[in-house]
Amino acid sequence: MMSFLIPAFCILLLALGMLLRPLFFRRQAASTSRRQMNAAIYREELEKLEQERQTGEIDTASYEMAHAELRQRLFQDTQEVDDQASFGSTKKTIAFVCLAIVLLSSGIYFYQGDALKIAEENAKQPVSQADVEKMVSEFAAKMEKEDPTNLQGWAMLARSYRVMGRIPEAIKAYERAGSYINNQPELLADYADLLAANANGNFSGKPHQLIAQALKLDPNNFLALWLAGSDAFSTNQFALAVQNWEKLAKQLPPQSEEARAVMNSIAEARAKGHLAAPIAAAGKGIGGVITITPDLASRVKPDQLVMVIARKPGERMPVAVLKTPVSAFPMRFTLDDSLAMNPAALISQQSEVTIEVRISKTGMAKAEAGDLISNVQTVKVGSSNLRINVDQVQK
Repeated sequence: MMSFLIPAFCILLLALGMLLRPLFFRRQAASTSRRQMNAAIYREELEKLEQERQTGEIDTASYEMAHAELRQRLFQDTQEVDDQASFGSTKKTIAFVCLAIVLLSSGIYFYQGDALKIAEENAKQPVSQADVEKMVSEFAAKMEKEDPTNLQGWAMLARSYRVMGRIPEAIKAYERAGSYINNQPELLADYADLLAANANGNFSGKPHQLIAQALKLDPNNFLALWLAGSDAFSTNQFALAVQNWEKLAKQLPPQSEEARAVMNSIAEARAKGHLAAPIAAAGKGIGGVITITPDLASRVKPDQLVMVIARKPGERMPVAVLKTPVSAFPMRFTLDDSLAMNPAALISQQSEVTIEVRISKTGMAKAEAGDLISNVQTVKVGSSNLRINVDQVQK
């Protein structure tokens, strides 16, 4: 606030100085008042009248009459209030102008401007995590004491606990919500996710039942489809996992991060299940198998990523990139438009592409020393039985 008021005050002083300068530095010529000027004019008229009498231009009676009239007019005019006096005191004028400008400008600014808003914003304090936890705790206490049969309130409390990462409390709140969530697929899926997370990723029992119930109510529910795929994957039902995840992928924007994550999971499930990969867009994609030479297989770590990169020949920008966690070799892969890097340059629009495989420690776009790589091949788009062997180490 002070950073604004100090410059504003300086500008106001400068404006007042320029406005009031004539009052501080008055010219000496202006010291001749209106009364003095009137007296000088009438003195000149009287002298002229006297000359006319002496030269005989007017007689004595006319002279006396004109002389009396001039004296009367002189008396009246020199009794009028001076111009300077009518203007008033200079000090009072300066004080009045300064006060009026300050009050007027301040009033307009505080009515139309942002000074009050700035002060209000500075007074606001951001809501802390402690404040949020306090509000949720107060709401939980109120639910327990005053309204324990409010099933919708317990469901709201469960979602709040979920956002705060308090999984055990969220599960208990969902239990208290009871039948309220039975017909709401989003809440059923959320409850199942919490139970599975609390059981270290185990979907057996109630989580599995809740997911099935959610999908029965809404076969296209995002979270339920993802959980159903994860459930199937955890029990090595890779075909079922692919089925659920592919249904989910169709509902996501092709170029979104969510779609790419789902497609990577599908590729991993296909690789682990040794499932044939369908070629997208009526053959407008690439599929095949990745192998690795035995002497390099021992250097592969579980936390590394397999990257399959397709480029238009002669260009550095990929048209499609698949990133998937390392699994057992040989592993299958599929590149299609869902993995495109640029919607204006899809793999299905190319007749041929260069393709390479890299096993990376970091998943960075640029190859790093120690990465395991394959030779770069030029292949026809639509090929489904490619075999790419990782047999080199990036220098």
